[in-house]
Amino acid sequence: MILTKKKEILSTKSMILSALFVALIAIGAFIKVPVPVCPFTLQLLFTTLAGLLLGANLGFVSVCVYIIIGLIGIPIFTEGGGPGYIFQPTFGYLIGFAFGAYVAGYLTQNRTKLSFIYLLCVNFLNLLIVYAFGMVYVYIINNFYLNTPIGIWPVVLYCFLLAVPGDIVLCILAAILGKKLIPNLKHYK
Repeated sequence: MILTKKKEILSTKSMILSALFVALIAIGAFIKVPVPVCPFTLQLLFTTLAGLLLGANLGFVSVCVYIIIGLIGIPIFTEGGGPGYIFQPTFGYLIGFAFGAYVAGYLTQNRTKLSFIYLLCVNFLNLLIVYAFGMVYVYIINNFYLNTPIGIWPVVLYCFLLAVPGDIVLCILAAILGKKLIPNLKHYK
């Protein structure tokens, strides 16, 4: 265990759970349905669950560790890995996953009663954060770096309208799983 003066920062259980979610997010990147521009994967499910089950800080750290592992060259992203992945149009979604996991964890970690509806609303907020980061990044990287101009409407079409139905299903699934799993994890803390 890593200890400070009086407070335990990271228990063995926390490190194991974090590593488990890093692995699940990596696996989720390869379970994909190809759609133009922004492929649909199971990453949203696992990053959302990381926030819900691990809390704000550990959920955020888990997603960041996944991103760092991919950026150092291990091909665990949907389209590979390496530092050059920053210039992929979909990199913004990875950033959004980290911040979305933080918000999902923040909104659930200290609540004693978590209803399915509350979890679903949290998951939809998480989805909104992911899409905001992802769509803005797609627009900026295409127009100002890759020199492949794309308008706002094509970004909305390919990066929102085509992808959101599947992600709504993942939000529902995460709420169902969260409702069942959160009380069990809190019991063992």
